[in-house]
Amino acid sequence: MDKPTPDCIFVYGSLLSAIAHPKGEQLRREASLVAAASLPGRLYRVSWYPSLSLDAGGMVHGEVYRMRAPAKTLAWLDEYEGLTSGPSAVAGSDEYERRIVTVTLEGGAAIDAWVYVYLRPLDPAQIVPSGSWTG
Repeated sequence: MDKPTPDCIFVYGSLLSAIAHPKGEQLRREASLVAAASLPGRLYRVSWYPSLSLDAGGMVHGEVYRMRAPAKTLAWLDEYEGLTSGPSAVAGSDEYERRIVTVTLEGGAAIDAWVYVYLRPLDPAQIVPSGSWTG
């Protein structure tokens, strides 16, 4: 039996509540904060924004939100993250891919959530050692 599609999303960059980005404000209008959370991986700086790699060896910290209308919210989030789809999509042109991962909530519970994972090569010199994005 297939697992149900999650209604939660893990955010780790411009969508964090502490960043106060307009798209983060939109997310908070459409979703409720569940808890601070983390997942195994590494956080990198790419220009002015962060990227997540699911490489072993680190921990990325962020927040989990429960979306009230996941299809609607994920549609504009995909656009914000530059995901393309359909016949006009150019293979290999996306920076990110949306995946389901298991995240650990503050307090220890594990849940499945959507997360945007970076697809392009990353510069090891740009690792964010703390795993926490501050803008």
